[in-house]
Amino acid sequence: MRLILASASPRRRDLLGQIGVVPDAVDPADIDETPRKAERPAAYAARVAAAKGNLVAARHPGALILSGDTVVAVGRRILPKTESAQEARACLTLLSGRRHRVLSAITLIDGDGRARHRLSDNVVIFKRLDQAEIDAYIASDEWRGKAGGYAIQGRAAGLIRTIQGSHSAIMGLPLYETRTLLKAAGYLSD
Repeated sequence: MRLILASASPRRRDLLGQIGVVPDAVDPADIDETPRKAERPAAYAARVAAAKGNLVAARHPGALILSGDTVVAVGRRILPKTESAQEARACLTLLSGRRHRVLSAITLIDGDGRARHRLSDNVVIFKRLDQAEIDAYIASDEWRGKAGGYAIQGRAAGLIRTIQGSHSAIMGLPLYETRTLLKAAGYLSD
């Protein structure tokens, strides 16, 4: 059974390796990830993960397709995958000293086209950030392309007071849920 990872994220490949899984191929899905009007964060993450999986499944008939999406949300507001220092600074300023959610959705499509979905809902609380801390993080460039403007596996780990939930999900792939789906599909035996 071939496993295709529908993601360009090196973090997702590394995380899969932690549970002994090496995908047979990596085939990123290029889709429009614009949130729909009034779309809630959990629904958005699930929709995007499923859309990525469906697109890649059409290119690899008979293979297992694993796709995912990670969303940082403050209330109902979905924060962007930051592409500019200004955007990252705005996200970090908003997250400073407050609680936010990191939703990590995965979809596994089996060789018969059946899709299984899981959502990991996690809470992260940043310390109150002063301007020097935000400036230093912006200078690190770790924020580039990251949901909410930070990477928990990097320097931001020192700015986080509390997490509730799955560290791997906050990084971008909930390993417990992924392993459970791969076992249910017969890809992993134990």
